[in-house]
Amino acid sequence: MRRAMKIGTVWLFVLVMMGFGYGAFGYWDAVRQSNEFIKRANALIVDGRGPNDLGTERLRQLILVQDPGYYDHHGVDLSTLGAGLTTVSQSVSKRLGFDEFRPGIGKIRQTGFALGLESQLSKEQILALFLDTVEMGRGADGWMTGFFHASERVYGRPPADLSDKEFHRLVAVMIAPGSFRLLNQDGSLDDRAARIARLVAGDCMPSDQRDVWLDGCALNVEPQQVVPFQSYSADRRL
Repeated sequence: MRRAMKIGTVWLFVLVMMGFGYGAFGYWDAVRQSNEFIKRANALIVDGRGPNDLGTERLRQLILVQDPGYYDHHGVDLSTLGAGLTTVSQSVSKRLGFDEFRPGIGKIRQTGFALGLESQLSKEQILALFLDTVEMGRGADGWMTGFFHASERVYGRPPADLSDKEFHRLVAVMIAPGSFRLLNQDGSLDDRAARIARLVAGDCMPSDQRDVWLDGCALNVEPQQVVPFQSYSADRRL
């Protein structure tokens, strides 16, 4: 029995060290490529496709939905309401750090890569890369990648010039681009956009840390359960 426990402990230690090593590999891979990422991000910002080009209020709304603790974490957030298991930094790491991301052990390298990005790039640069690489679903000419690109293809205008409803639909599609339809009537997409509208207005809050679908902002939430949720200040700059 004791021998079995010792063997189990050894194997557990080996697995932990392997996981740590895989995460460290992701970290240093991000650091190694950081100059390339910085140049790419800066080019997007100069070209008018950076986060500040959304406008102050629109940027606040995007962050509140996608990663409400973005300015307070260093790549990982396991406590903020509505943050879920994937931060903006981890999301962009999945696209920059993998030829083909596979859940499970890939999450370890993804997290290491995100920590590496956070150590080398500014929050503004990471957001610029996120906006440029985020998948936005199917458009008239096929699959759309990039928030600014999708705004132009679907609405013919940049995000800063959209109506609130149009902007909320763009933000809403990010969570399930393969399921939602921006170009068609989509009740599920409209429902998520309505939840986002209530969230950014301060009329509701996510029910817990895992509530990325904003069930706490569903229309059937009882009024006494709704309290203002503020995690990002409108006057905060990148």
